[in-house]
Amino acid sequence: MPEFDTSHVKNVVLLGHAGSGKTTLAECMLYEAGLITRRGKISEQSTTGDYHELEQERGNSIFSKLLHTKWRGYKINIIDTPGYDDFVGEVISALRVADTGVMLLNAVMGVEVGTDIIWEYTEQFKTPMIFAVNKLDDDNADFDKTVREAKAHFGSNVVVVQYPRQTGNGFHEIIDVLRMTMYQFKDTGGKPEKLPIPEEEKSKADELHKGLIEAIASNDESLMEKYFEKGELDEDEMKEGLKKAMILHDLFPLFCMSAERNMGSGRLMGFIDNVCPSANEMPPQKTVKGETLSCDANGPPCIFIYKTISEPHVGELSFFKVYSGTIKSGMELENESTGVTEKINQLFLVEGNKRVTLNELVAGDIGATLKLKNTHVNNTLHIKGKNYELPSIQFPSHNMTVAIESLKKGEEEKLSQALHQLIEEDPTLQVEVSPELKQTLIHCQGDMHLAVAKWKIEHYHKLEVKFVKPKIAYRETIRKTADANYRHKKQSGGSGQFGEVFLRIEPWFEGMPEPTDISVRGRDTYDLDWGGKLVFYNCIVGGAIDARFLPSILKGVMEKMQNGPLTGSYARDIRVCVYDGKMHPVDSNDISFKIAGLQAFRQAFQQADPQILEPVYRVEVLCPDDLTGSVMGDLQSRRAIVEGIDSEGHFQKVIAKVPLTEMDGYSSSLRSITQGRAKFKMQFMAYEAVPFEIQRRLIDDYAKSAKEEYA
Repeated sequence: MPEFDTSHVKNVVLLGHAGSGKTTLAECMLYEAGLITRRGKISEQSTTGDYHELEQERGNSIFSKLLHTKWRGYKINIIDTPGYDDFVGEVISALRVADTGVMLLNAVMGVEVGTDIIWEYTEQFKTPMIFAVNKLDDDNADFDKTVREAKAHFGSNVVVVQYPRQTGNGFHEIIDVLRMTMYQFKDTGGKPEKLPIPEEEKSKADELHKGLIEAIASNDESLMEKYFEKGELDEDEMKEGLKKAMILHDLFPLFCMSAERNMGSGRLMGFIDNVCPSANEMPPQKTVKGETLSCDANGPPCIFIYKTISEPHVGELSFFKVYSGTIKSGMELENESTGVTEKINQLFLVEGNKRVTLNELVAGDIGATLKLKNTHVNNTLHIKGKNYELPSIQFPSHNMTVAIESLKKGEEEKLSQALHQLIEEDPTLQVEVSPELKQTLIHCQGDMHLAVAKWKIEHYHKLEVKFVKPKIAYRETIRKTADANYRHKKQSGGSGQFGEVFLRIEPWFEGMPEPTDISVRGRDTYDLDWGGKLVFYNCIVGGAIDARFLPSILKGVMEKMQNGPLTGSYARDIRVCVYDGKMHPVDSNDISFKIAGLQAFRQAFQQADPQILEPVYRVEVLCPDDLTGSVMGDLQSRRAIVEGIDSEGHFQKVIAKVPLTEMDGYSSSLRSITQGRAKFKMQFMAYEAVPFEIQRRLIDDYAKSAKEEYA
């Protein structure tokens, strides 16, 4: 029998901006539950959560960690998450399987940009949320300001359950307006003494208590009736109302603490036990097909893989949540995505870098298993015959791209394997082998994300690599009409080669009129793989060129469009009319007309006012108001056109369109000029013409590289 049934398992994710104290709070919770005998410190590299050598080296969380506590008859699974936006994938995957979120707010900094970004994801998942104002022992702590900002950012549904009697170095008393009790801590923290609320605080506490009751009652008709009848709700009624409102994502209780001094964590854990929902109290899961999957230990076994990591000398560790049934070691489950049957050879309870072997896990619980053959993040495994598939985690698009190269020749295959392992562990990291740019590209969230990838490649796979600026996928087009002809003639004994082509090229646009001065015999429109169109007209009169040679002319034109005349980039949005030519009864063949078509197109292109187009992105930067000027100045130095500024709570959102070539190094630059207090995202908008001087430089650089290549 499992030690805890489904209703006594709580899954909590710790969230917050970098430096808000998540890992320290997790350490407190483990200590208070008696699972560790000494609280580790980040400065001493001794915390249970941040055990990875890279995290200890950098002094901050990089990966989400699964921990657990046992507290008053309940098991609390804790997922500690990183605070930097570069590692947002770790946050999203943790939110997918958590049943409650604890959002830590730094009482010194208030609501920070990272908090706002994480909140967007909690809204998507409708995760029940608790706010915890941390670092109240700091001399610069401002509880009231933090609460005001929380209400401004997240709505009036943020309700104060606790407030500090004093902040700063003297912080040691917390007044709880749910229990109407004051908790007084020793300087060393730990278990507090419960005292009556002092007379001078009663008025404030009564007002907050009344506000809490009204907020709870307003979300439940039956409680509203009781409140009208009695003028009060007892503690159990308030807890019941809070749970219902949290499940509906309607109320967000706010607590206060000092995780560093271990003040307030025990009360938070008690609230998680008594009030926060277990998985079977949350709305049942919906499968991709719309079926309902209840969280029932007696139901059909079904698990969802939310994270994988590769451990040296051990293999791949898959983390999962049991959404239905009871999972036992030795059980065989079917992967709905691949159809592969996987045997669950071992089950683990995970405690940071430690694993404890289990025999079974019930619905609602979270655990891990080793060496699944063909199972990845977002896969659903179920008992045979059920065909359940749970919705996938939707990860954000990338914000940064670099090219990666091996420093040693002959290690390309090893690098490919290493990159495959990276994307298996981290779905927010994408690898692209670009035939157009002839580079291997890594798409990631930012420079810190990239640094972690490089560290893994060098330390785990023992490869030396370097990152270089990716080439830009320019496009080429024309702005006016031009005619050209080319005769290809070659005689070398025996059959020769002969083909002559006259053609016209024009800038193509949707709805453009048909040619009027030449006869149109046929028309084909091609949607190009790289965007834009090629419209190809047969305007041959009198059999000057046999129809069987037109595909060869088209092939020559298309070949040159794949290797544009200006910079070797793809050409697009061009109309080609082949209207005349000559052929030879013996020497004309497909290769002759392919070459003639290619060269005629190249000559016409150079005469048609050619234009280089560059990819332009919509960039949104979220930053504090006092940094808006610096952010805009930096963007404008990158040829950005600022299109607007919107307010989002206490932050400003700067919206600009920026050429992709100017975004190189932007992640580092933004972090530097804002001290990490701003975030950005970018999305492709369109191709636009490059300025004349840049076009001239690009053409010259391409001509120079071509000469060097053939020298």
